[in-house]
Amino acid sequence: MELRYKKIALYLLLIIPHFCTWAQSPERTIDEIKVEAQLRAEKGAYPMGGLDPLDVSQALTLIKTRDRDEWASGWSYVAQKYTDRAKLVDNQTEAALLYKRAWRLYYTAQWPVPNSLGKVQAYENALKSYAQYSKTLNPALTVIQIPFEGKSITGYLRLPKSSKPVPIILAISGLDSRKETVAESYNQILELGVGYFAVDGPGTGQAPIKVSPNAERMFSTVLDYLQKLPQIDPNRIIVSGVSFGGYWSSKLAIVERSRLLGAVSQSPPIDEFFSVDFLQTKTLGNKEYLFDLAPAFVNVFEGANSIDDLKRIMPAMSLKAQGLLSKPTAPTLVVAGAKDTQVPLSDIELLMQSGDSPKELWLNPKGGHLGREMKGWTDPVIFSKVIIPWELRMLEVSKVTNP
Repeated sequence: MELRYKKIALYLLLIIPHFCTWAQSPERTIDEIKVEAQLRAEKGAYPMGGLDPLDVSQALTLIKTRDRDEWASGWSYVAQKYTDRAKLVDNQTEAALLYKRAWRLYYTAQWPVPNSLGKVQAYENALKSYAQYSKTLNPALTVIQIPFEGKSITGYLRLPKSSKPVPIILAISGLDSRKETVAESYNQILELGVGYFAVDGPGTGQAPIKVSPNAERMFSTVLDYLQKLPQIDPNRIIVSGVSFGGYWSSKLAIVERSRLLGAVSQSPPIDEFFSVDFLQTKTLGNKEYLFDLAPAFVNVFEGANSIDDLKRIMPAMSLKAQGLLSKPTAPTLVVAGAKDTQVPLSDIELLMQSGDSPKELWLNPKGGHLGREMKGWTDPVIFSKVIIPWELRMLEVSKVTNP
């Protein structure tokens, strides 16, 4: 019995400082979250883009507190209605649309990261729903498993129909996006003769490792795989990263420069972002983010269980601290917003001034994170009008070309 009480006491010593750290964060209340979420749903803004506002309203009605499992339960209840309907539909196309709708709701149920039992289950259901939806895609979406350090890297490969090797985009998700969401962004590029390989960033989704200063080795393994595929032109590979994925694409543009034709980095954290001061003053309780930005980072970093752990771990992630910014880089498109509160503009400026290869900057003076706005320059618009045209130009692919 004495040993048992000692264990309990030790547990309390560990969790009480952790809890107190969170208590300092000026996060939105659940009522504020619900109002903001509904507003974003009405405007099609992140992270509610693609959701039916009526579905959002129903899910939010079921959520009364900030409890993570309660959040997961409310959204999953609405999602389950669509999976149940899909099972009863004979038309495959109609069923696929219902599964897609369910996937978006389950994805929201696990948002921003699956850090509770309910959110873990929601994420598993999101994967299952997306798999059912993707069965109808043409060209086909292939789930790839690449061996990696005793585990495997899971990615989605979609290639256009072609009689010759095609160029490809290595698309990396961000902190709370997933390979499914970046795959949806890049589906439009297939008709232009370009394929994509979508993968979860370290610490997210089905990634085999968490975030660490050398976690880019995971993407080097992906490049090894892609360059060996006979359907892919090994000299026409572009890496594209969203938010934290932009960190990895920026780093890969340096360390994998010889194997990349170019890189797209959308609001990439580079240096100041990883400082203790920025974590304390900007990341904790960030209101541009719907909620729980700092807890989401705790979830993805190797060895992190608290904010204090982040303070210790994050500074080593700086590309400046790693001595990489003076090295040659692949041509890069940097996409950012002048009003971004999640990644400092100083990081964008530092990246633009580094390396020896030309970089292009698309900066939205009214844009927030990723350069996005509530209306106008939304995520899909930026992809279709800014990112993909730049990639096509780098790949020397005409929009009217059909290989």
